[in-house]
Amino acid sequence: MDQNLSSINKNAKIGKNVVIGKFSIIHDKVTLGDNVKIGNYCVIHENVSVGKNTEVIDYVELRGGTVIGKNSYIDSRVSSSGNCIIGNEVTIRYDSIIARGVEIGDGSYICPRVMTNNLNTDKEQIGGAKFGDNCFVGTNAVIQHGLVIGDRVVIGSMSFVNKDCLDDGVYVGMPARKIR
Repeated sequence: MDQNLSSINKNAKIGKNVVIGKFSIIHDKVTLGDNVKIGNYCVIHENVSVGKNTEVIDYVELRGGTVIGKNSYIDSRVSSSGNCIIGNEVTIRYDSIIARGVEIGDGSYICPRVMTNNLNTDKEQIGGAKFGDNCFVGTNAVIQHGLVIGDRVVIGSMSFVNKDCLDDGVYVGMPARKIR
């Protein structure tokens, strides 16, 4: 860890064997578990927790209250708006936006450029979607605010999800509809 190029708050709790890349900023009250890797140019805001063996790649911003479980992978340019819960063994691919209040269950896979939302059309914060365990969300999918996405749900690429999705379903289209 080259602390001459990164800014690490003295109140951050850093586990064993943590690697922090160049020009990253670790704010107050951050907890990084053992064997965490933080890439270059990342900003980890206050009250963020990253579980052991998790890798956060370059240019990631995790806002306050984000909690990431163990053995997860957060790819380049992912942003969380804060107060998010990302489970264990979750993969979030590049350029995805995780809105305030989103919860992603264990073992889920979020493809590149997925966008979640937490505001309704009146700009009121409704809260982000709640994903169950072992979900798969395809590239460029958009998930509206306040939805429940059940366990083992597959959402097709470029789908627009504006209604709850039941367990074990496959949903595709604009708006997304269950096809099996």
